[in-house]
Amino acid sequence: VQLQASGGGLVQAGGSLRLSCAASGRTFSRYGMGWFRQAPGKEREIVAAISGRDGSTRYSDFVKGRFTVSRDNAENTVYLRMGSLKPEDTAVYYCAAAERQFLWSVNGYDYWGQGTQVTVSS
Repeated sequence: VQLQASGGGLVQAGGSLRLSCAASGRTFSRYGMGWFRQAPGKEREIVAAISGRDGSTRYSDFVKGRFTVSRDNAENTVYLRMGSLKPEDTAVYYCAAAERQFLWSVNGYDYWGQGTQVTVSS
């Protein structure tokens, strides 16, 4: 599976962005998908995850109520809608695919996209 993340950019605090992650290959629904971020000097952290078939989701506390993860299996794409953005959300955001229905961990994902920069100005 090859993943291509897009949609990052510069936005003011309080603004919104939608990230997309397009996957190659077939049977996209077999993969649990995750969004991660890594800020300079910090470790990579999980932001949200979504299961392959039933669309169950989970979020880290620092984005609950502000971010929404979704997926379109017919289009082989997973999305991360980010709202009420804060300067501390500034990071490179990555999508990843796991060869299991759902995975809530920074470790264990099998395929990673290249990352897209999100910068939130105050």
